[in-house]
Amino acid sequence: MSPDQVKKKLEKEGKSFKQFAEEHRLNYRTVLCVLNGVNKGKRGEAHRAAVALGLK
Repeated sequence: MSPDQVKKKLEKEGKSFKQFAEEHRLNYRTVLCVLNGVNKGKRGEAHRAAVALGLK
């Protein structure tokens, strides 16, 4: 799944990125960085965020 697809999926579900982050106990800024491609999600919390978002 691509970041754009994840964004559309969350929008369809009516969830904000902040809600998603809170539900998965992730830092909001980490979720944003992974979705925007700033962080590739290779290690640590960024990796957990990428997995939760369905990018990995």
